[in-house]
Amino acid sequence: MKFKPMIFSLLDTDLYKFNMNQVIFHKHTSLVGEYHFKCRNNGIVFTQEMLDEINAQIDHLCSLRLTPEELGYLKSIRFIKDDYVEFLRLWHPIRDYVTTSLHNGELSVIIKGPLFSAMQFEIYLLEIINETYFRMKYDYNELLEGAKEKLAAKIESFRNGIYTFKFAEFGARRRLSGEFEEFAIRELATKTGNMVGTSNVYFAWKYNLTPIGTYAHEYVQMYQGIDSIPLAYTNHYAMKDWYEEYQGDNGTALTDTITTDLFLKDFNRSYVNNYSGVRHDSGDPYVWGEKMISHYKSYGVDPRTKMLLFSDSLDFNTAQTLYDYFKDKAKVSFGIGTFISNDTPAEPLNIIIKLQYVNGRPVAKLSDSDGKSMCDDDDYLRHLKDSVAFRLAREAQAKDY
Repeated sequence: MKFKPMIFSLLDTDLYKFNMNQVIFHKHTSLVGEYHFKCRNNGIVFTQEMLDEINAQIDHLCSLRLTPEELGYLKSIRFIKDDYVEFLRLWHPIRDYVTTSLHNGELSVIIKGPLFSAMQFEIYLLEIINETYFRMKYDYNELLEGAKEKLAAKIESFRNGIYTFKFAEFGARRRLSGEFEEFAIRELATKTGNMVGTSNVYFAWKYNLTPIGTYAHEYVQMYQGIDSIPLAYTNHYAMKDWYEEYQGDNGTALTDTITTDLFLKDFNRSYVNNYSGVRHDSGDPYVWGEKMISHYKSYGVDPRTKMLLFSDSLDFNTAQTLYDYFKDKAKVSFGIGTFISNDTPAEPLNIIIKLQYVNGRPVAKLSDSDGKSMCDDDDYLRHLKDSVAFRLAREAQAKDY
């Protein structure tokens, strides 16, 4: 390796990877998943030297194990169960599940294996890829100093009362480096009273912060690969399994895996009452927020008792504007990532690793923004869209009668 290890602990990942993994461990161990990497920026070139470093860093990642102290911390999180922690005592990342290659400067990364193990690679690999790119493409120390200067100005705005909202740090996946993410978390935690926690489990443990996270799109997507579940009802089964696992503890639902409009068909009275809130990750946030408020009211629920968590490519100015608009209508919080962990003089990478196949069947994300949808199989994507449209039309017709 040219650089020191970029992943220093298997806790250096987002909490929701463990949350989702626990449900899979208890209910869906037979599933096999395949994940693909994508960089959404145009004109980004990865070099052979970058690929060599990425591979060396992955080799190191796969040598790590959870320590007794780390396992003890996971066990202390109220909704992480003892049998799952015992499984994690045996688990480690398996190198054979990851294949990397380079094609005319385009990086390819494919992860394939048992879903409960393959899914854990996502955050670690994004951390490695992003840090490798920025260390090799730019003068890293120059970027680091620029990021620190920008962070200092942001903190000053909180201290001067310009920003008044509460937020969680969600920056692991696209961070400049582990070094800077830790610096930013420590500065925000000690110099403002506005950060409610972090998605990074290791830094939550190290700095005695609240670990934040529920589930991601991949969790709902995986139900598309289960033969017995109709495509247009995957939200229902995902929320059902989640509630059975957590009994309302750890209950923020993600709405846009196969569009928010379809999600609302399954977000019935039981789920409305038993989930503490919902998370926004695509589409117009004001339209989405008003739609969720109206939905709560339709069931006689005061939306001021429920959380609207916004997490779609936010900066602090956008978050403040959203907070001012919604603060008297609902509980409001924010998950803010790249703007905290990789705001430098260089353009950040918009990189993702998404679930593409489950048990050999294609799966897809149909977000509320066209540019955030991702599927390798165009025929399947059309079929999924048709299934969603058919259910929405049928239920609209039934309502008319």
